[in-house]
Amino acid sequence: MTILLKNARIIDPEQGSDTLGSILIDDGKISKIMDIPNPVIGAKRTVDCGGKCLAPGIIDIGVKVCEPGERHKESFSSAGAAAAAGGVTTMVIRPDTSPAIDSPETLEFVYRRAVSDSRVNVLPMAALTKNREGREMAEIGFLQDTGAVAFTDCDHVITDNKIFARCLTYANSQNALVLSHSQDPNLSNGAVATSGALATKLGLPAVSVMAERLQLQRDMTLVEMTGARLHIDQLSTAVSLPILKRAKDKGLRVTAGASIHHLTLNEIDIEGYPTFFKIKPPLRSEDDRIALVEAVASGLIDIISSMHTPQDAESKRLPFEGAASGAIALETLLPAAMQLIHGEYMDLPTLWKALSLNPANLLGLDAGRIAIGAPADLVVFDPDKPFVMDRTQLKSKSKNTPFDGRRMQGKVLHTFVAGQEVYTA
Repeated sequence: MTILLKNARIIDPEQGSDTLGSILIDDGKISKIMDIPNPVIGAKRTVDCGGKCLAPGIIDIGVKVCEPGERHKESFSSAGAAAAAGGVTTMVIRPDTSPAIDSPETLEFVYRRAVSDSRVNVLPMAALTKNREGREMAEIGFLQDTGAVAFTDCDHVITDNKIFARCLTYANSQNALVLSHSQDPNLSNGAVATSGALATKLGLPAVSVMAERLQLQRDMTLVEMTGARLHIDQLSTAVSLPILKRAKDKGLRVTAGASIHHLTLNEIDIEGYPTFFKIKPPLRSEDDRIALVEAVASGLIDIISSMHTPQDAESKRLPFEGAASGAIALETLLPAAMQLIHGEYMDLPTLWKALSLNPANLLGLDAGRIAIGAPADLVVFDPDKPFVMDRTQLKSKSKNTPFDGRRMQGKVLHTFVAGQEVYTA
């Protein structure tokens, strides 16, 4: 079916443009891009975007879908519905399930469930070591053949340098992408806040920002030694940025991400011990937050992700120190990211590089861009639409969002995956 999306502000991250025009979709792909708001074209369906924004669908790296093992927290069906409502057209899912996605058989199960239940694209990552224990390398080659797009042990940091170096060396021989988590586990174990006056005042176990810097330096050294491709899943502190810049200046094949929560929240939010603000790494200072935002704007940090981590009510309804870490963000990623636009930190094409184009380039996807022949994975949204976030209305099974009750701006109006409308407001 041909669909005409007319009278739209087309956000093109590849060209860095924000212009009024129209897009024609045919057979699931973008077939025509016009700088005419109201073209006369015979299409089976016409959607008048009303001057609202039309951009590539978000490609979200690091989503946790709790299948297998914890389907009561999130399923592929509920995560897919949440993603579609949030303008996310591709979920790149983490392997920290129960059991971990560390074998071709488990990966095949996950892929079959994703294809049958999710209304958006799902790309699975696999564990780097068996059961994410950091002792024995997983079957990277077989997992890659089965469909794994990257390899990571998530927040289970491999502490044995020799084992991690072997994993990087083998991954490099297969041109496989590895994701790492930059938190020294010996320093950060048990910590729930960032070291400083606030953590002391609240009496919470805390970790220095140097735990991130220390681990990042280790990882960059091993990348230099092995030549592997490495993506840092989420940086959260200003002290890490010079190390990342030096690695990139050296020509190392490294990229880095930041979570939307570390870009829009800070450590002051944990006053009063609200457990929905307990995430990993813990929220940082306002200076750290501003430094991260500026790094995204400059391109030093490549990718923004939701780090969607569902937790049920029982695991959050505990004292702050004992509560589970994590927050959902598939539906809140876009409106939260609009804070960076309304705060005038960056423009929409720059933001969409981090949300869509750069993740696509990292994974070698044709999506994430406005181009003839590209998949019609698109989102139409109103960047200025105000609303009050109500977590009970979210489509995720778990409702652990730190944005509950917050006044926000930015609403998704339509989401298309391969030219099929999967969500309409």
